[in-house]
Amino acid sequence: MKLLEGIRVIDLTNVLSGPFCTVHLSLCGAEVIKVEPPGTGELARKLGNVPDLNKQLMGTSFLAQNANKKSITLNLKKPEGKEIFLKLAKESDVVVENFRPGVMDRLGLGYKTLTELNSRIIYCAISGFGQTGPDAFKPAYDQIVQGLSGIMAINGDERLNPLRCGFPVCDTVAGVNAAFAIMGALYYREKSGEGQFIDISMLDSIMPLMGWVAANLLIGKQQPVLLGNDNFTAAPSGTFLTKDGYINIAANKQEQWEAVTEVLGLPELKEDPRFKERDTRKANRKLLTPLMEEKLKENTTACWVEALNKRDVPSGEILSLEEALTSPQIKHRNTIQTVPVEGVEGFSEVKLFNLTAKFEKTPGAITSAPPKLSAHTEEVLKSIGYTVEQIKEFQEKAII
Repeated sequence: MKLLEGIRVIDLTNVLSGPFCTVHLSLCGAEVIKVEPPGTGELARKLGNVPDLNKQLMGTSFLAQNANKKSITLNLKKPEGKEIFLKLAKESDVVVENFRPGVMDRLGLGYKTLTELNSRIIYCAISGFGQTGPDAFKPAYDQIVQGLSGIMAINGDERLNPLRCGFPVCDTVAGVNAAFAIMGALYYREKSGEGQFIDISMLDSIMPLMGWVAANLLIGKQQPVLLGNDNFTAAPSGTFLTKDGYINIAANKQEQWEAVTEVLGLPELKEDPRFKERDTRKANRKLLTPLMEEKLKENTTACWVEALNKRDVPSGEILSLEEALTSPQIKHRNTIQTVPVEGVEGFSEVKLFNLTAKFEKTPGAITSAPPKLSAHTEEVLKSIGYTVEQIKEFQEKAII
């Protein structure tokens, strides 16, 4: 049995936050039916660094987060398209969309309409700022939310600030938040028999991720300090130069700090009043770093990583993305799965991220590649009672 076996999800989302939510549901075994505009499909089908894939409407951005899903095309602006959607919603468990607030209501397909048809429906709306508030109707992309959340203001150092994260962190965490919320709503429905509306905001979703930094300000009245690669909670904890590059060292406990002094051959620093206690060490990190780096430059990163880890001091190399994706630990955990694809010119297989939560009894897995546009339209429409003749008529009218 799969974790979400028997759960049908209508996925109206596009680009990132919504698809990242629904791919987690699909990897857990839900039947996720991706509803896309006829002809073009969702925007991510054309996004990516491989032009040939973009032309085939299978861009890398789409491939990254649409495994295990089914694709149907449906023109929701036409009465027949709305009728098909409502019939599908009546037999589904979850609807996920990431339009601006009000779009689905204007189409006559919002939560109020759907819950009258199906009181058990769980409707999750993902948007930049949520369904209410002074910013609710403003346009939002990840970069905009990174700026408005304070993330860019606390990244970097005095030389480079503001600084965005190197991937769309606000979009992504909103998707994770939505998947978490949907799972909770499904559990509640098992107890109560009732569906509900879920309002997910990208801005809301990212704010708690800065919990420690925010707590220092909200409770301790301390403004964030630009520390670059240093960790504000401890010292030495950050990035340091070695003979052949850089090393991350996180000596967050007193015993770890003392172990660092011994491994580096600097035992005298243990009793140095500038570094003996945690808070004074943090205050004097700019004095401590060059003393450590003078020793660290005598040997390679790999050598220091091995020596420090033996003393239970967390440390590691700073890998390139390619090195990280192909590391032995990632391979061992089956974090990335090679998936065969059909009908995609120039590609017989792609590498995609698997479900990273390792369930003992209901493990998730990629069982099918991201779908070609409209690959499952006929199958899905037949499953809700439409005949071959009706489906052909829908095609002729450009409804599907």
